Order: sequence, then C-alpha cells, then structure tokens
Amino acid sequence: MTPAPPAADADDPYAALHADATALLTGWAPTSPAAGIARERTLALLAAGPVAMSRAHRAGHVTASSLVLDATGSRVLLCLHGKFHRWVQLGGHCEPGDRTLAGAALREATEESGIPGLRIDPVPIDVDIHPVACQGGSLHYDVRFAVLAPAGAVEQVSDESTALGWFPPERLPEPLADGTVQLVAPALATLRRSPLRPAP
Repeated sequence: MTPAPPAADADDPYAALHADATALLTGWAPTSPAAGIARERTLALLAAGPVAMSRAHRAGHVTASSLVLDATGSRVLLCLHGKFHRWVQLGGHCEPGDRTLAGAALREATEESGIPGLRIDPVPIDVDIHPVACQGGSLHYDVRFAVLAPAGAVEQVSDESTALGWFPPERLPEPLADGTVQLVAPALATLRRSPLRPAP
C-alpha cells in the first residue's frame, strides 16, 4: 500500500507552486516518450509535498526553464552557463514567491536575458531529469516552456552566464548542454499553434 503524501501546509512558501506543478503535470500530454517517463517520475517526486519545489530537497527538486524564441521564431536565445561552460536554455530554481511553474520560468528568462516583455505559453514543451551539483549532488526535475521575445529585443548578460547569443535552430552552438536541442521542435510547434501570452 502506497503511503499518503504529507499534508500540505497552507503557510508553506512553496504550497501554491507545488499545487500548480502537480495539477499542471497531471493534466499534461507529454511531447515525447522520454518526457512522459520524466513526467511520471516528477509526479512521484511531488508526492513528497511542497519541499520538492525547494533546492534544499537533496533527493531532487523541480526547476523551471524555457527556450526563448525571437519575434519571428527564426532564432533561439541561449546562454553560455558560467558554471558548466555549455550553451543552455534559460532557467533555474523556483523561489518561494513563485506561484506557478510558468511564472517561475518567465521570471528566470527575464532575469537571465534582461529582456522585458517576454511572453510564455503556460503549457510545458518538455520535462527532463538530470544530475546537478546542488547540495553536494542532487537532481533537477526540469519543466520546460516556450517563450517569445518582443520585436527588437536586446539581451543583457546576467551574473549567471558568460555570454548570450541568438542562433538559428538548425545551427545551435557547441558545446551544447544535454537536453537543449530537444526543446526546439516542440517550442516551434507551440509558436505555430497559438500566440504566446503572459504567465498566469
């Protein structure tokens, strides 16, 4: 018999975000078989309660990232990460003030790109699980989104990256982080399907 998940404390700073993540992934149609497996593993992690949203959770924690597209959908914005020196999509840890995963992804994209007026589709395009150095060794259960930059957007390098660059989807830079290339097709499909909008 599976033990019941711990009761969520309404005062927990991650309670609303945890509820959003659970509902979002429960109703999400995965974009690939690998994403489907990652979704099931992420839902199992979320059974631990709101603590699964915090970087302090050594067993693993949910993160949010996004692939930023330019206004025409012909280029993607990547950052050369300052710690592991690979080109990667924008994103990172959830914070106590985040209310939704899409909001967390949009906040991270705005902070790391320096571009105001980004728009996001709140339906994920991928879920990926990968090892990281957090807490001496942990896992990121990364929920990924598609984000659209406004016309004429000018990026500003943040403290977390060495460089930012726009690249055609068919000519992504090297060295490229594992899992980044798999975001291109579903992000472009999202852009074709509906206009991206502000996070809830």
